[in-house]
Amino acid sequence: MTIYNFCAGPAMLPTAVMRKAQQEFCDYQGLGVSVMELSHRSPEYMAVAEKAEQDLRELMAIPDNYAVLFLHGGARGQFSAIPLNLLGQGKALYLETGQWSVAAATEAEKYGDIERVDLRCESRTLDLSRIPADTSEYAYVHYCPNETVDGVAMFDVPEVAAPLVADLSSCILGRDLDVSQFALLYAGAQKNIGPAGLTLVIVRRDLLGNADSRCPAILDYQLAANHDSMYNTPPTFAWYLAGEVFQWLKHQGGVAAMAEVNRRKADKLYGFIDASDFYRNAVAPSHRSEMNVTFQLHDAQLDKRFLAEAEAAGLKALKGHRMVGGMRASIYNAMPEAGVDALVQFMDHFARTYG
Repeated sequence: MTIYNFCAGPAMLPTAVMRKAQQEFCDYQGLGVSVMELSHRSPEYMAVAEKAEQDLRELMAIPDNYAVLFLHGGARGQFSAIPLNLLGQGKALYLETGQWSVAAATEAEKYGDIERVDLRCESRTLDLSRIPADTSEYAYVHYCPNETVDGVAMFDVPEVAAPLVADLSSCILGRDLDVSQFALLYAGAQKNIGPAGLTLVIVRRDLLGNADSRCPAILDYQLAANHDSMYNTPPTFAWYLAGEVFQWLKHQGGVAAMAEVNRRKADKLYGFIDASDFYRNAVAPSHRSEMNVTFQLHDAQLDKRFLAEAEAAGLKALKGHRMVGGMRASIYNAMPEAGVDALVQFMDHFARTYG
Protein backbone atom coordinates (compact mmCIF):
# COMPACT_ATOMS: atom_id res chain seq x y z
CA MET A 1 0.00 0.00 0.00
CA THR A 2 1.31 3.45 -0.93
CA ILE A 3 1.33 5.93 1.95
CA TYR A 4 0.51 9.60 1.35
CA ASN A 5 1.28 12.10 4.09
CA PHE A 6 -1.03 15.15 4.08
CA CYS A 7 0.52 16.71 7.19
CA ALA A 8 0.70 20.51 7.23
CA GLY A 9 4.23 20.35 8.62
CA PRO A 10 6.59 18.73 9.03
CA ALA A 11 5.36 17.70 5.62
CA MET A 12 6.33 14.96 3.21
CA LEU A 13 9.57 15.23 1.28
CA PRO A 14 10.15 14.07 -2.30
CA THR A 15 10.82 10.35 -2.28
CA ALA A 16 13.81 10.75 -4.58
CA VAL A 17 15.39 13.21 -2.14
CA MET A 18 14.93 10.91 0.84
CA ARG A 19 16.38 7.95 -1.05
CA LYS A 20 19.45 9.93 -2.03
CA ALA A 21 19.88 11.16 1.54
CA GLN A 22 19.54 7.57 2.75
CA GLN A 23 22.29 6.44 0.40
CA GLU A 24 24.61 9.23 1.58
CA PHE A 25 23.61 9.17 5.23
CA CYS A 26 26.68 7.33 6.56
CA ASP A 27 29.09 8.05 3.74
CA TYR A 28 28.78 11.42 2.03
CA GLN A 29 30.54 11.41 -1.35
CA GLY A 30 33.04 8.78 -0.29
CA LEU A 31 34.31 10.75 2.72
CA GLY A 32 33.40 7.95 5.14
CA VAL A 33 31.31 10.25 7.33
CA SER A 34 27.79 11.63 7.24
CA VAL A 35 27.15 15.16 5.99
CA MET A 36 25.89 15.79 9.55
CA GLU A 37 29.41 15.10 10.82
CA LEU A 38 31.20 17.49 8.48
CA SER A 39 32.49 20.77 9.82
CA HIS A 40 30.29 23.52 8.49
CA ARG A 41 33.51 25.34 7.59
CA SER A 42 35.03 22.44 5.69
CA PRO A 43 35.46 22.77 1.91
CA GLU A 44 33.06 19.86 1.39
CA TYR A 45 30.25 21.43 3.39
CA MET A 46 30.88 24.93 2.05
CA ALA A 47 30.28 23.46 -1.42
CA VAL A 48 26.93 22.08 -0.20
CA ALA A 49 25.91 25.45 1.20
CA GLU A 50 27.00 27.44 -1.84
CA LYS A 51 25.23 25.07 -4.23
CA ALA A 52 21.99 25.29 -2.23
CA GLU A 53 22.04 29.09 -2.34
CA GLN A 54 22.88 29.15 -6.04
CA ASP A 55 20.02 26.77 -6.87
CA LEU A 56 17.54 28.74 -4.78
CA ARG A 57 18.61 31.97 -6.46
CA GLU A 58 18.01 30.37 -9.85
CA LEU A 59 14.64 28.88 -8.88
CA MET A 60 13.32 32.17 -7.52
CA ALA A 61 15.29 34.54 -9.78
CA ILE A 62 16.62 36.32 -6.69
CA PRO A 63 18.41 39.57 -7.64
CA ASP A 64 22.00 40.11 -6.54
CA ASN A 65 21.00 42.97 -4.23
CA TYR A 66 19.26 40.47 -1.93
CA ALA A 67 21.02 38.41 0.73
CA VAL A 68 19.91 34.80 1.19
CA LEU A 69 20.22 33.62 4.78
CA PHE A 70 19.90 30.06 6.09
CA LEU A 71 18.97 30.44 9.76
CA HIS A 72 17.61 28.77 12.89
CA GLY A 73 14.41 29.42 14.78
CA GLY A 74 11.58 28.74 12.37
CA ALA A 75 9.14 31.37 11.17
CA ARG A 76 8.27 32.16 14.78
CA GLY A 77 11.87 33.26 15.30
CA GLN A 78 11.39 35.72 12.45
CA PHE A 79 8.28 37.12 14.13
CA SER A 80 10.80 38.71 16.54
CA ALA A 81 13.74 39.15 14.18
CA ILE A 82 11.81 41.25 11.65
CA PRO A 83 10.78 44.10 13.98
CA LEU A 84 14.15 43.97 15.72
CA ASN A 85 15.90 44.47 12.37
CA LEU A 86 13.47 46.68 10.45
CA LEU A 87 11.21 48.62 12.82
CA GLY A 88 13.62 51.14 14.35
CA GLN A 89 11.72 54.00 15.97
CA GLY A 90 8.91 53.84 13.43
CA LYS A 91 5.75 51.80 13.20
CA ALA A 92 4.75 48.78 11.11
CA LEU A 93 1.49 47.61 9.59
CA TYR A 94 0.41 43.97 9.90
CA LEU A 95 -2.30 42.62 7.59
CA GLU A 96 -4.19 39.81 9.31
CA THR A 97 -5.42 37.03 7.03
CA GLY A 98 -5.41 34.09 9.45
CA GLN A 99 -3.85 32.53 12.52
CA TRP A 100 -0.19 32.94 11.52
CA SER A 101 -0.35 36.59 10.53
CA VAL A 102 -2.16 37.28 13.82
CA ALA A 103 0.61 35.48 15.72
CA ALA A 104 3.26 37.49 13.88
CA ALA A 105 1.57 40.77 14.82
CA THR A 106 1.17 39.75 18.45
CA GLU A 107 4.87 38.94 18.72
CA ALA A 108 5.93 42.14 16.96
CA GLU A 109 3.96 44.25 19.44
CA LYS A 110 6.63 43.42 22.05
CA TYR A 111 9.15 45.54 20.17
CA GLY A 112 7.40 48.71 19.11
CA ASP A 113 4.47 50.45 17.49
CA ILE A 114 2.41 47.93 15.51
CA GLU A 115 -0.86 48.65 13.72
CA ARG A 116 -3.10 45.74 12.73
CA VAL A 117 -5.72 45.54 10.00
CA ASP A 118 -7.97 42.48 9.94
CA LEU A 119 -8.75 41.55 6.33
CA ARG A 120 -10.89 38.53 7.24
CA CYS A 121 -14.62 38.52 6.53
CA GLU A 122 -17.38 36.26 7.81
CA SER A 123 -17.75 34.78 4.34
CA ARG A 124 -14.21 33.33 4.62
CA THR A 125 -12.88 35.77 2.08
CA LEU A 126 -10.42 38.65 2.37
CA ASP A 127 -11.35 42.31 1.97
CA LEU A 128 -8.24 43.92 0.48
CA SER A 129 -9.99 47.31 0.38
CA ARG A 130 -9.26 47.57 4.11
CA ILE A 131 -5.55 48.06 3.39
CA PRO A 132 -4.78 51.76 3.93
CA ALA A 133 -4.37 53.71 0.71
CA ASP A 134 -1.25 55.46 2.00
CA THR A 135 1.32 53.18 3.63
CA SER A 136 4.34 55.44 3.19
CA GLU A 137 4.48 56.22 6.91
CA TYR A 138 5.25 52.62 7.89
CA ALA A 139 8.70 51.08 8.34
CA TYR A 140 7.27 47.98 6.66
CA VAL A 141 4.04 46.14 5.88
CA HIS A 142 3.79 42.45 6.83
CA TYR A 143 1.43 39.79 5.54
CA CYS A 144 1.11 36.03 5.10
CA PRO A 145 0.06 34.99 1.56
CA ASN A 146 -0.99 31.47 2.58
CA GLU A 147 -2.59 30.61 5.92
CA THR A 148 -2.21 26.88 6.65
CA VAL A 149 -4.71 26.74 9.51
CA ASP A 150 -7.54 28.46 7.66
CA GLY A 151 -6.81 27.26 4.12
CA VAL A 152 -6.95 30.89 2.97
CA ALA A 153 -4.62 32.50 0.44
CA MET A 154 -3.97 36.01 -0.87
CA PHE A 155 -2.73 35.61 -4.44
CA ASP A 156 -2.41 39.31 -5.28
CA VAL A 157 0.63 41.07 -3.88
CA PRO A 158 -0.52 44.10 -1.86
CA GLU A 159 0.36 47.41 -3.51
CA VAL A 160 2.03 49.37 -0.73
CA ALA A 161 4.52 52.22 -0.55
CA ALA A 162 6.34 50.80 2.46
CA PRO A 163 8.82 47.91 2.30
CA LEU A 164 6.78 44.71 1.98
CA VAL A 165 7.49 41.64 4.15
CA ALA A 166 5.90 38.24 3.53
CA ASP A 167 5.78 34.96 5.45
CA LEU A 168 6.08 32.35 2.68
CA SER A 169 6.45 29.35 4.99
CA SER A 170 3.67 27.32 3.37
CA CYS A 171 3.79 28.56 -0.23
CA ILE A 172 7.42 29.28 -1.09
CA LEU A 173 8.43 27.64 -4.39
CA GLY A 174 4.80 26.69 -5.01
CA ARG A 175 4.28 29.35 -7.67
CA ASP A 176 6.41 32.08 -9.24
CA LEU A 177 6.68 35.49 -7.63
CA ASP A 178 8.70 38.62 -8.31
CA VAL A 179 11.18 38.86 -5.46
CA SER A 180 11.88 42.51 -6.30
CA GLN A 181 8.36 43.42 -5.13
CA PHE A 182 9.38 42.55 -1.58
CA ALA A 183 11.82 43.93 0.97
CA LEU A 184 12.02 40.66 2.87
CA LEU A 185 10.70 37.12 2.42
CA TYR A 186 10.98 34.38 5.02
CA ALA A 187 9.93 30.77 5.35
CA GLY A 188 10.20 27.93 7.80
CA ALA A 189 11.49 24.95 5.83
CA GLN A 190 9.25 22.17 7.07
CA LYS A 191 6.43 22.56 4.57
CA ASN A 192 7.75 23.14 1.05
CA ILE A 193 11.55 23.12 1.41
CA GLY A 194 12.84 20.38 3.70
CA PRO A 195 12.93 19.21 7.31
CA ALA A 196 12.20 21.33 10.35
CA GLY A 197 15.09 23.26 11.84
CA LEU A 198 15.95 25.55 8.94
CA THR A 199 14.55 28.99 8.12
CA LEU A 200 15.13 30.95 4.93
CA VAL A 201 15.32 34.74 4.87
CA ILE A 202 15.67 36.67 1.61
CA VAL A 203 16.32 40.30 2.45
CA ARG A 204 17.24 43.38 0.42
CA ARG A 205 20.79 44.32 1.32
CA ASP A 206 20.06 48.01 1.89
CA LEU A 207 17.94 46.99 4.89
CA LEU A 208 20.86 45.32 6.66
CA GLY A 209 22.74 46.99 9.47
CA ASN A 210 19.80 48.61 11.25
CA ALA A 211 19.21 46.12 14.06
CA ASP A 212 17.84 47.41 17.34
CA SER A 213 20.31 47.45 20.23
CA ARG A 214 18.09 44.84 21.93
CA CYS A 215 18.42 42.43 19.01
CA PRO A 216 20.16 39.18 19.96
CA ALA A 217 23.20 38.56 17.80
CA ILE A 218 21.71 35.34 16.47
CA LEU A 219 18.77 37.32 15.02
CA ASP A 220 20.86 40.14 13.49
CA TYR A 221 20.60 39.91 9.69
CA GLN A 222 23.81 41.90 9.13
CA LEU A 223 25.81 39.49 11.27
CA ALA A 224 24.25 36.53 9.49
CA ALA A 225 25.08 38.00 6.08
CA ASN A 226 28.62 38.92 7.12
CA HIS A 227 29.25 35.33 8.18
CA ASP A 228 27.50 33.59 5.25
CA SER A 229 24.79 32.28 7.62
CA MET A 230 27.49 30.69 9.79
CA TYR A 231 27.77 33.11 12.69
CA ASN A 232 27.20 29.97 14.73
CA THR A 233 26.87 26.35 13.61
CA PRO A 234 23.93 26.23 11.20
CA PRO A 235 21.41 23.35 10.93
CA THR A 236 23.72 21.54 8.53
CA PHE A 237 21.64 18.45 7.74
CA ALA A 238 18.48 20.49 7.12
CA TRP A 239 20.49 22.84 4.87
CA TYR A 240 21.87 19.86 2.93
CA LEU A 241 18.38 18.36 2.47
CA ALA A 242 16.97 21.71 1.39
CA GLY A 243 19.66 21.84 -1.27
CA GLU A 244 18.63 18.39 -2.47
CA VAL A 245 15.01 19.57 -2.69
CA PHE A 246 16.11 22.59 -4.74
CA GLN A 247 17.89 20.27 -7.18
CA TRP A 248 14.80 18.05 -7.33
CA LEU A 249 12.65 21.08 -8.15
CA LYS A 250 14.99 22.05 -10.96
CA HIS A 251 14.68 18.52 -12.36
CA GLN A 252 10.87 18.89 -12.27
CA GLY A 253 11.15 21.94 -14.51
CA GLY A 254 11.40 24.66 -11.87
CA VAL A 255 8.79 26.68 -10.04
CA ALA A 256 6.61 27.44 -13.08
CA ALA A 257 6.25 23.72 -13.87
CA MET A 258 5.55 22.98 -10.20
CA ALA A 259 2.85 25.67 -10.15
CA GLU A 260 0.98 23.93 -12.97
CA VAL A 261 1.00 20.65 -11.04
CA ASN A 262 -0.11 22.42 -7.87
CA ARG A 263 -3.04 24.05 -9.65
CA ARG A 264 -4.14 20.71 -11.11
CA LYS A 265 -3.99 19.06 -7.68
CA ALA A 266 -5.96 21.84 -6.00
CA ASP A 267 -8.54 22.09 -8.80
CA LYS A 268 -9.12 18.35 -8.69
CA LEU A 269 -9.71 18.29 -4.92
CA TYR A 270 -11.82 21.46 -4.74
CA GLY A 271 -13.78 20.33 -7.78
CA PHE A 272 -14.72 17.08 -6.10
CA ILE A 273 -15.69 18.84 -2.85
CA ASP A 274 -17.85 21.40 -4.66
CA ALA A 275 -19.64 18.70 -6.64
CA SER A 276 -20.44 16.72 -3.49
CA ASP A 277 -23.31 17.20 -1.07
CA PHE A 278 -21.37 15.22 1.55
CA TYR A 279 -18.35 17.56 1.84
CA ARG A 280 -18.01 21.33 1.87
CA ASN A 281 -15.32 24.00 1.84
CA ALA A 282 -16.16 27.30 3.51
CA VAL A 283 -13.48 29.47 1.88
CA ALA A 284 -14.44 31.83 -0.93
CA PRO A 285 -13.13 30.35 -4.22
CA SER A 286 -10.99 33.42 -4.96
CA HIS A 287 -9.06 32.92 -1.72
CA ARG A 288 -8.76 29.13 -1.55
CA SER A 289 -5.27 27.93 -0.75
CA GLU A 290 -3.56 25.70 -3.31
CA MET A 291 -1.37 24.27 -0.55
CA ASN A 292 -3.80 23.57 2.31
CA VAL A 293 -7.28 22.39 1.39
CA THR A 294 -9.64 22.53 4.35
CA PHE A 295 -12.99 20.75 4.22
CA GLN A 296 -15.76 19.53 6.47
CA LEU A 297 -18.13 16.59 6.41
CA HIS A 298 -21.78 17.61 6.51
CA ASP A 299 -22.17 15.23 9.44
CA ALA A 300 -19.40 16.02 11.91
CA GLN A 301 -20.28 12.87 13.84
CA LEU A 302 -18.49 10.96 11.10
CA ASP A 303 -15.19 12.84 11.47
CA LYS A 304 -13.48 10.23 13.66
CA ARG A 305 -14.58 7.41 11.38
CA PHE A 306 -13.36 9.30 8.32
CA LEU A 307 -9.92 9.84 9.86
CA ALA A 308 -9.61 6.24 11.04
CA GLU A 309 -10.58 4.78 7.68
CA ALA A 310 -8.36 7.25 5.81
CA GLU A 311 -5.42 6.23 7.98
CA ALA A 312 -6.13 2.56 7.27
CA ALA A 313 -6.15 3.40 3.55
CA GLY A 314 -2.69 5.00 3.77
CA LEU A 315 -3.91 8.61 3.81
CA LYS A 316 -2.26 10.18 6.84
CA ALA A 317 -2.58 13.41 8.86
CA LEU A 318 -5.90 14.66 7.45
CA LYS A 319 -7.23 16.02 10.74
CA GLY A 320 -7.91 19.76 10.60
CA HIS A 321 -6.23 22.22 12.93
CA ARG A 322 -7.77 22.28 16.40
CA MET A 323 -8.82 25.93 15.90
CA VAL A 324 -10.83 25.12 12.77
CA GLY A 325 -11.77 21.45 13.04
CA GLY A 326 -12.85 19.30 10.13
CA MET A 327 -10.22 18.04 7.72
CA ARG A 328 -7.17 19.50 6.04
CA ALA A 329 -5.20 18.07 3.15
CA SER A 330 -1.82 19.75 2.72
CA ILE A 331 -0.71 19.18 -0.87
CA TYR A 332 2.66 20.88 -1.06
CA ASN A 333 5.15 20.38 -3.90
CA ALA A 334 6.21 16.93 -2.74
CA MET A 335 2.65 15.55 -2.81
CA PRO A 336 2.26 13.76 -6.16
CA GLU A 337 -0.93 14.00 -8.17
CA ALA A 338 -1.45 10.32 -7.42
CA GLY A 339 -1.85 11.23 -3.75
CA VAL A 340 -4.68 13.63 -4.52
CA ASP A 341 -6.25 11.01 -6.80
CA ALA A 342 -6.12 8.49 -3.96
CA LEU A 343 -7.69 10.98 -1.55
CA VAL A 344 -10.53 11.83 -3.94
CA GLN A 345 -11.18 8.14 -4.56
CA PHE A 346 -11.32 7.48 -0.81
CA MET A 347 -13.58 10.49 -0.17
CA ASP A 348 -15.95 9.31 -2.89
CA HIS A 349 -16.08 5.79 -1.45
CA PHE A 350 -16.63 7.12 2.08
CA ALA A 351 -19.47 9.37 0.93
CA ARG A 352 -21.16 6.53 -0.93
CA THR A 353 -20.86 4.29 2.13
CA TYR A 354 -22.09 6.73 4.78
CA GLY A 355 -24.00 9.34 2.80
